Amino acid sequence: MKEKTVFELSVAGRKGVTLSDCDVPSKPLEDLLGEENLRDSLPMPELSEMDTVRHFTALSRNNYSIDNGFYPLGSCTMKYNPKMNEAIAKMPGFAGLHPLQFEETIQGALELIEHLERILTEIAGMYACSVQPAAGAHGELLGLMMIHAYHKSRGDDQREWVLIPDSAHGTNPASAARCGFKVKSVPTNSEGLTDVQALKRMLNDTVAAFMLTNPNTTGLFEKDICTICDVVHQSGGLVYCDGANMNALLGIARPGDMGFDVMHFNLHKTFSTPHGGGGPGCGAVAVTKKLEPFLPTPRIERARDQYRLNYDRPQSIGRIHSFYGAFLVAVRAYAYIRNLGADGLRQVAEMAVLNANYIRSKMKDAYEIPHDRFCMHEVVLSASHQKKTCGVRALDISKRLMDYGYHPPTNYFPLIIPEALMIEPTETENKETLDAFCDAMLSIAKEADENPDILISAPHNTDIGRLNETVALKQLNVNWLTHHKEKKDA
Repeated sequence: MKEKTVFELSVAGRKGVTLSDCDVPSKPLEDLLGEENLRDSLPMPELSEMDTVRHFTALSRNNYSIDNGFYPLGSCTMKYNPKMNEAIAKMPGFAGLHPLQFEETIQGALELIEHLERILTEIAGMYACSVQPAAGAHGELLGLMMIHAYHKSRGDDQREWVLIPDSAHGTNPASAARCGFKVKSVPTNSEGLTDVQALKRMLNDTVAAFMLTNPNTTGLFEKDICTICDVVHQSGGLVYCDGANMNALLGIARPGDMGFDVMHFNLHKTFSTPHGGGGPGCGAVAVTKKLEPFLPTPRIERARDQYRLNYDRPQSIGRIHSFYGAFLVAVRAYAYIRNLGADGLRQVAEMAVLNANYIRSKMKDAYEIPHDRFCMHEVVLSASHQKKTCGVRALDISKRLMDYGYHPPTNYFPLIIPEALMIEPTETENKETLDAFCDAMLSIAKEADENPDILISAPHNTDIGRLNETVALKQLNVNWLTHHKEKKDA
């Protein structure tokens, strides 16, 4: 039965609260508030407390979350994050701090940030780190601003181009353009990796940087990464690492050792902060020694057994976020790292890679795998065969997967793979969960061959059927009152 809205449950005169007697002077409201601030009525639902609680509890059961199901679209949006880290972030000594407190009253917070930055620097194989950026794309912007400042400090004012693989996250070219750079796309070769020869042909003294995700978005490790970094450096450019996929490398490989000059972490992805719905986040940026002077202010430094904020950094690009960044995200990340330790972080990477390859091995006979070899933390399937033989698209498979009780994987990314289904199981899922998910995907592949219409019209078991997503996107209307009025008028 369809859940009624709070307005449909409303009964005139019913109340869920009892207000105390008015404790302000008994003057007419218009004298107290001003007549222009009053309204004749307030169309709010009238419900008892019990009705209200039951309504929102019923709605919560329709919501998909990591606490009740598997997210095959991966940690970029949601993986399981230990509840202990949430409890630590809620401790009054962390949650109750105010960013305008004097330095001497927040020594513990400054120490935590400074420790975390040192740990991230070690994980990255870099020289220094800042946790000030609020998200991965924000970290990209900071990294590119520092690259711009670095070249300018050397008199290289002609470096206006940033090279980016055609498989890159969309934020890469967006961040480069926002920073004032021009963008060129570097093709991917038949192996799903950067075309090194094409990259070499594009390099010259106008190129400021090459941005690269490693492992890349096809789920593969860029085996020529050292050569790539060498040829970019020989042309005078710098190499930026999009660290969105660092959960595949933790404790095993370090971007700094590969030759990268700057990178960002997604703390909310790799190091434990629930990120479904878009926040909160932290795009911590780590840099080599030559870029350290350009890090944003303030920098946390230790002097005479006390931590202080240093704003006296003449080459800094300035502040990129208010105060010290998303502090409680840093608290969660610090708790996560300290709890796991070096061996635990390496196991995170090993399990993420193992889980992705387990799914790859079970899916390869039912779905096309464009680059069917050992992958890293994610595997990209293609529904090209289903589209060609049955008229079933990747979107149809994902809609049908909802009928099996699963959140859909990432669809149509990376853009270079037609009918892409990107599956990132994360390191936290067990074999039983992966087996059940694979069984569902295999069953759907069989349905596509035998009864494609059931996929094309899916989902069937959800509260809301298939939407016209183009119309919903372009004519978004989440106002219940407007919808209710239109329904009555009709």
